[in-house]
Amino acid sequence: MLHHSKRYPSFALEMEIGIISDTHSYLDDRILHHLKECNLIIHAGDVGDYTVIERLKALAPVECVYGNIDNSSIRGEFPEWKLLDLEGVSVLVIHIAGAVGKYNQKVRKLLVEHKPKVLICGHSHILKVIRDDLFHVIHINSGAAGRHGFHKMRTLIRVSAAEGSLKNLRIVELGPRSTQSID
Repeated sequence: MLHHSKRYPSFALEMEIGIISDTHSYLDDRILHHLKECNLIIHAGDVGDYTVIERLKALAPVECVYGNIDNSSIRGEFPEWKLLDLEGVSVLVIHIAGAVGKYNQKVRKLLVEHKPKVLICGHSHILKVIRDDLFHVIHINSGAAGRHGFHKMRTLIRVSAAEGSLKNLRIVELGPRSTQSID
């Protein structure tokens, strides 16, 4: 499958981006509240039910890759991986990447070929933002926003992109996995 790089237009000051993963068909008002002022939402796979994407698209444009639990309709609409240009920041998005510096073969090849500044992934349900000096990339995993899995706290990430860099990265705790959060 051919994957194209997508470039987003320049915003007046900066582009506000929401990063979410592993919703597993779950989307509550707290998630929507924290993403409502984003210019773009990136979903790093394991969407679950397509209504998650529809509800996110009501807030902002959505870039998405499929995850290992996603069905054929989601896999038919979204690729396994994609490259984005966000205000001059090159970003590789893929659901399963592997451990920092010990990426799976596909991700290693993509990192060498495309040399992104940022790698966004999901799958592990482990929140992390780590600089990987081996591949010269910032590794971002937003954790899991859904209620399915072993994680204790549901999370997402908000970050701003402007003039070729990311800044003001914020981790948003959405509440415990086992209970629905209330604002």
